[in-house]
Amino acid sequence: MRTRRLFLNRLDPAQEPTDAVVVIDVLRSFTTAAYGFAAGASAIYPVDTIAGAFRLQRQLPDAVTTGAIGGGDPIPGFDFGNSPSALRGANLAGRPLIQTTAAGVRGLSRFRHARALFAGSLVLGRATARALLELDPAEVCFVVTGEWVDRDGDEDIACADYLDALLHGEDPDPAVYAARVRNSDFGRRFLAGTNRNLPAEDLALCAQVDGFDFALLASHRHGQLQLHRSPTRHEDKLPTGSVLRNGLMLHDNGCAPAWS
Repeated sequence: MRTRRLFLNRLDPAQEPTDAVVVIDVLRSFTTAAYGFAAGASAIYPVDTIAGAFRLQRQLPDAVTTGAIGGGDPIPGFDFGNSPSALRGANLAGRPLIQTTAAGVRGLSRFRHARALFAGSLVLGRATARALLELDPAEVCFVVTGEWVDRDGDEDIACADYLDALLHGEDPDPAVYAARVRNSDFGRRFLAGTNRNLPAEDLALCAQVDGFDFALLASHRHGQLQLHRSPTRHEDKLPTGSVLRNGLMLHDNGCAPAWS
């Protein structure tokens, strides 16, 4: 299995990945998404724009919204900011969650036509690696979304390094990667205490390695990009002998399994 990585803010269209893609956003999009599912969300709808999120909410009146603009400030009119600590105490049982963020969601949309598409973060590390090993693609491309002109993006690069090591049969020390999240340019802003929208509790949750036993897979359903949980190790394995399409293993009838 080959691995490589791209940076969202300096993509080369000539090197477009077509096999398995893991869009990584540790601080905080896909950590928040993991906590959204833990709070009971039935599905997550990543939407590029704020206007698009509000349009979708009108179609899904029971949906909850979460998101932030560049820099981490919450979106006015949304139910939640892009905050795992806020969602940790929420009750979203059976409700869809609409998510709009400046980096992670944009990355998912950019690679929505990949053969298999994952939303990656450190809390989903081993589960994501396990899902990739089960799919056994020829190539896995890690997309780093956190690098900006004023941010080194090392929180996402650390996650890519961790996944890369796991995919190649290593047993890396999780503490090393958690420390890199905390010491990244963006991570240090959560510890500075100067922005109430960047709480230290969020950083602590984002730096918890392997906090969840599921991966987040993206697919198109009814013309809309959606995230769903993969089965955990205690649930049924992915079906075998099926066709891979956008991260979902299809049964012989072409339908995706009904993952919860």
